Amino acid sequence: MVIAVYPGSFDPIHNGHIDVIERAARIFDRVIVALANNDAKTPCFSLEERRLMAGEALKEFSNVETDILNGLLIDYVQAKGAGVVVRGLRAVSDFEYEFQMALMNRRLGGEIETFFLIPSEDHTFISSRLVKEVARLGGDVGSFVPPHVERELIKKLL
Repeated sequence: MVIAVYPGSFDPIHNGHIDVIERAARIFDRVIVALANNDAKTPCFSLEERRLMAGEALKEFSNVETDILNGLLIDYVQAKGAGVVVRGLRAVSDFEYEFQMALMNRRLGGEIETFFLIPSEDHTFISSRLVKEVARLGGDVGSFVPPHVERELIKKLL
């Protein structure tokens, strides 16, 4: 059984994330969506709020679960018995950061592989930051996030 971990802040989860998760769920036996805080970002939603929104968005995938990640990713991946870290690449601008992270993870946990997935071209421009910005300014984010996430954004930001 190949277990993959897809880490991220998912603040909030959007259709680009879901597209990558759907692809990963077809490839791996089990996918753990690991929600984490990013010290470089100020989250809009708490970890638990993000976990609940992600769980609702992913409930149709029987081999996908959500969890909260605290601490070092490699320690988490090893504790879960996973062999793969999944990362999404939207654009060339993502590559340099993701490449550095993959090499660091390889150094820290040599047996763990990083698997890059590219979302559908319909979703490559979506980011949580842009979704929150559009929602904060009163724009329609319904085509970028599931309906329940849109409702939570509106409640939180407006």
